Amino acid sequence: MMNKFKNGFLPLMNLQFQYRGIAKVRLKWVKNRSLDHIIDKETDLKAASLLKDAIKRSSTGFLTAKTFSDWQKLLGLTIPVLRFMRRYPTLFHEFPHPRWNSLPCFRLTETAQLLDSQEQSIYTLHENDTVERLSRLLMMTKTRTVPLQSLYPLKFDLGFPDSFEKTLIPKYPEKFQFVKASNGVSAVRLKDWCDEFAVSALQRSNEVECDSGSDQYREFKRGKTALVFPMRFPRGYGGQKKVRFWMDEFQKLPYISPYADSSKIDPKSDLMEKRVVGVLHEILSLCLHKKTKRNYLRSLREELNLPHKFTRIFTRYPGIFYLSLKCKTTTVTLREGYARGKLVDPHPLARHRDNFYHVMRTGLLYRGDGSLKLGEEDALMVDSVENDEMGDGDSEEEEVETSDEFSEDEVSDSDDSE
Repeated sequence: MMNKFKNGFLPLMNLQFQYRGIAKVRLKWVKNRSLDHIIDKETDLKAASLLKDAIKRSSTGFLTAKTFSDWQKLLGLTIPVLRFMRRYPTLFHEFPHPRWNSLPCFRLTETAQLLDSQEQSIYTLHENDTVERLSRLLMMTKTRTVPLQSLYPLKFDLGFPDSFEKTLIPKYPEKFQFVKASNGVSAVRLKDWCDEFAVSALQRSNEVECDSGSDQYREFKRGKTALVFPMRFPRGYGGQKKVRFWMDEFQKLPYISPYADSSKIDPKSDLMEKRVVGVLHEILSLCLHKKTKRNYLRSLREELNLPHKFTRIFTRYPGIFYLSLKCKTTTVTLREGYARGKLVDPHPLARHRDNFYHVMRTGLLYRGDGSLKLGEEDALMVDSVENDEMGDGDSEEEEVETSDEFSEDEVSDSDDSE
């Protein structure tokens, strides 16, 4: 059995801080225009990418309008899929069906095929990164097992290639195996525990600071201090004494690695709440764009040993997470992953997706007469203006408090488009 208390993990059996009873402060939800803008943009990017993959998988090399007529919710779009595809002629070429002229069909343009070829090269070049992300996710679960149906929605966010269950997992039989879960569905299980991977993103970032001369992580390794989560509060929160006191008390609680056994922690304790924050922080750190839909995480709740109402954590800790209601869904973002509207440390695949989105924008069709709305120079100018406007502190307050009622009812499951 692997030693789960390496890498600075604290033993859980005799912790004395499970019932600290730290005060909870009711906070107002603050809308962040910068992060909402990113979510809006990447919703279209993700939909276009998934449609590209679907066309590639098609035996005919194209999709008919009838095929994707009911995909709108699946793709997270707020408009019909047909209208969406017609907006981006640089990616999708429309033509009439060979047999039924009134049936629109779409194939990939040469530009889209080139972009896809570049994407596949990135997957190949950074395959070890993908294997590591999948391993880390499985290592956080109780049984090192996750149903494939829970992984499919996270495919884009975690940077897994299309049909990863056929192209990636079988290449590493020494690491992964397919099994049947208790409910009979297909699942993937981790065979090989890796101590090197069992170090969270928070620990790794503090190790870097330690190497640069900071003593905080050294003190944590000696058990003399807790590991602190970076916090970027919305405008107006920093000066509130009650908020600072609450967060100081929270930060003093022992840090529980998301890779450590949590079965000995009281599920109703403050310590468990901090452990849940750590798990959600780690999963979002694994996501290429440091964000994902709330319901995608909910599908992993039991495997990750999360409480039933864990999603209220997102609004309870607004300095760590940002919960967005953009695009008729509920998206959670890791605040520290962004600065001035851009990813702090973008993965090569995330950079390629930026290029993909640029090609989408340069071919955006004007709704009225079908003419190109943006030329290349215009698109670059618009993107530049948007980036300048979307500063890190660009936010506006909404009169909504982050009470339990807001977290579980106001932002309800029905808001999520799957």
